[in-house]
Formats: sequence, structure tokens, C-alpha cells
Amino acid sequence: MARKPIDALRLSEQLCFTIYSTAHALNRTYRPLLKELGITYPQYLVMLVLWEQDDLAVKEIGERLFLDSGTLTPLLKRLEAIGYVTRARDASDERQVRIRLTPQGRALRSKAECIPQELVAASGYAVADLQKLKADIQRLRDTLNANLEPESES
Repeated sequence: MARKPIDALRLSEQLCFTIYSTAHALNRTYRPLLKELGITYPQYLVMLVLWEQDDLAVKEIGERLFLDSGTLTPLLKRLEAIGYVTRARDASDERQVRIRLTPQGRALRSKAECIPQELVAASGYAVADLQKLKADIQRLRDTLNANLEPESES
């Protein structure tokens, strides 16, 4: 019996849609956990970066998160308004804004420590399987980025 050819334009065949819809499911899973911390998922990502290394320029945070400053600045302003970070011009380069954790921002880390375990439990996957999946997706992302044409500055 001959196999029917795969229709490459079926939504169910699209890797991009699978990743996109999985990202939405992850965000919905994170939402109640982050609500307890009073932050959104994008704000959580900023906090993760700052918990790894405090006192970074906005540009450095943007590079880590693949976000431009136009997207990042409103997030940082909201984190500053709730008291988790401070924003200040770099004394050696006034063009740059540096982001630093406040004591409340540093203290938030201990409240967030349970989040990764909660996600592992919600996923139904073993930690090793999630680590392999993450590595595969990172490799895909990096390969796609490496093959992109540089965007022109218009």
C-alpha cells in the first residue's frame, strides 16, 4: 500500500507552529507562578539575567534576551516602578543606561527558586529529557540565526 505524501503546508506539519503554540502553553503555565511574584514572564526573563549578573547595560540585557531596547525599556521601567531594579546613566558613557537589582529584586530570587521545579512537574518530562530538548531547540535557534541575512538599518 502506497503512503500518502505529506502536505508540507498543513498546519500540523509546521515546526514553527509547534514551537509557537508550545511557547504559549509555557507562558500559561508560568502565569500563576509569576503572579505570586507580581511580575510577567518577560519581566521574569530580565530578572533571571540580572540574578546571573547584576549591573548590566540595557544593551547587554537585550543581547541575552534577543530583545531590542524599544521592547526592553518599558519592561525595565515597570520593574523599576515596582522596586526590583534601578536604572541609571553609565558614568563613563552617558549614552548607556545601567540596570541594577535593588535589595527587593535580589530577595525576589529566593521566592522564585521553586519555579523551575514547578515547570518540570507540569511538563511530565524527566529533567534529562527536558535538558536534551532544550539543547536541541537552542541548536536549531542558533543555526537559524547564523543563516539569517543581517538586517539593514533603515
